[in-house]
Amino acid sequence: MQPRAGDVLSTYLRGQATAFLRALRLHGEGAAGSATDPADGGEAARGLRGAARRISGSLATFRVVTESAWADGLRTELVWLSSTLADEHAHAARLARLMEALHRLAGAPEVPTPRSSAGALTVGSARAGALLERQLTLARTRAHSATLQALGSSRFHAVADAVAVLASEVPLDPVAARGRVSEVLVPLAEVAGTRLSAAVEVLPAPDGAHPYNSDHDGSWHEVRRLLRIHRYAQEVLGEDVTRLAAAGEALDLHRDAAEAATASATAARTPRIAPATAYALGVLHADQRHEVEAARSAFQELWLPQPAVTPR
Repeated sequence: MQPRAGDVLSTYLRGQATAFLRALRLHGEGAAGSATDPADGGEAARGLRGAARRISGSLATFRVVTESAWADGLRTELVWLSSTLADEHAHAARLARLMEALHRLAGAPEVPTPRSSAGALTVGSARAGALLERQLTLARTRAHSATLQALGSSRFHAVADAVAVLASEVPLDPVAARGRVSEVLVPLAEVAGTRLSAAVEVLPAPDGAHPYNSDHDGSWHEVRRLLRIHRYAQEVLGEDVTRLAAAGEALDLHRDAAEAATASATAARTPRIAPATAYALGVLHADQRHEVEAARSAFQELWLPQPAVTPR
């Protein structure tokens, strides 16, 4: 006999709630022992973000199977929490990415720059790195303070209490929860998949003539969000998400490169910087926009069906 929709969804949500509480405990232990690495947000913080996103995404997709008012309230709070926790890690990862790229560009003879500009890149990269480090370290410090404030707030403790309850009991709609998985969860998951497919269909075609155009980044970021929701829905159903995870990694790289390019462009607009610094930041911006294009191509190769090979 096929399991009921409420039972399958409850099992998944309770598992993610348990993972959230486990990560919360580890985060508390790390903070008490000063073991949490501020450079990457810590493994515990990543666990918190991952569990929070899976719970909130599943509540969005399968809302009708739960008590809707409860689901909406908890989902809103989990989105706030995961976004807050992500900021510090994002700034640290962005700085690391840009510094590695600067080092690579300044030391790589294959960088396509005129001979007269190679010296400017070498000189400017050090100053550009120092400027980026000041700006992004300040942003990370502010994000770290915001995270500490959030984790100490009554709002966060209310979220943690709600997730603790979820770990043992999932409020379900008494009618929808009794339906079969194939009749309730599968159609709802298909809606999430349809939204993703529609968003992919309208992605702008690659434009090699304008590789530095950032106007389309928003559309790609939306595909990344919808792909994550679709993947979580498939996890609830127990499906293999290997391909979806790989496509998501490509879109993660796309997001990282796009935001790194924006950070380098923002730094280049700093008043009264030396021409060599501005030049290095311009080369860095171009490098990251090329990374954006590469990530888009990687996603398309993973997502589009491969043509059938005709036997000879």
